[in-house]
Amino acid sequence: MDLLTAMQTMNACRYYKSDAVDDAVLAKVMNAARWAATGSNKQPLSFIAVRDAAKRQALHDLYQPIWDMVMQKYASGEFQSGFTPKFLAHVDHFAKHIAEVPVHIVVCAEWQSLSALDANLGRTVLTPGSSIYPAVQNLMLAARAEGLGTTLTTLLALVEPQIKTLLNIPEHIATAAVVMLGWPAKPFPKSLKRKPLADTAFLDSYGAALPGAADYV
Repeated sequence: MDLLTAMQTMNACRYYKSDAVDDAVLAKVMNAARWAATGSNKQPLSFIAVRDAAKRQALHDLYQPIWDMVMQKYASGEFQSGFTPKFLAHVDHFAKHIAEVPVHIVVCAEWQSLSALDANLGRTVLTPGSSIYPAVQNLMLAARAEGLGTTLTTLLALVEPQIKTLLNIPEHIATAAVVMLGWPAKPFPKSLKRKPLADTAFLDSYGAALPGAADYV
């Protein structure tokens, strides 16, 4: 599979088979993560593949109340998302069944090695993620190339202390995300839905047309 095809068809997998992921395939996918660039090449990341059924259930038990709270806020109108009921039903199914996903990959980072260069700009801090999420994307693309489905969630960051206790994660290590990984129960899409390139890519100044962008819709 070529790289662009993997990018264009790597959806958030909400439905998984119960089939196990082979050791060699899992190691191959996780190996892809370590080649991502990190700030000053500090390589602050580590990854825990959680296969143990009791620990996967424990992660589910931490996740489910958070998701239930989110669903309540959507239902009350406190969260304005624009999501359709059908889409929310798919995500709700995923939340209720994550214990059944064969592998949960917990993404860990040495937080003191991350640089928050934009900490004083009066908005959400973005720059530390540059040393985390490229590696996550590498892992997920490698999984797609093997025919594996993935879903990235950051909701479990809200219960980081409990996860650190569950998985014996040291104090100086933070949890940045969890990637659910397994064999998809539904086919991959032929192509993801994305905004046209002309709406998001510009030349020399924001909003200025990029030549050729109109060819990509």
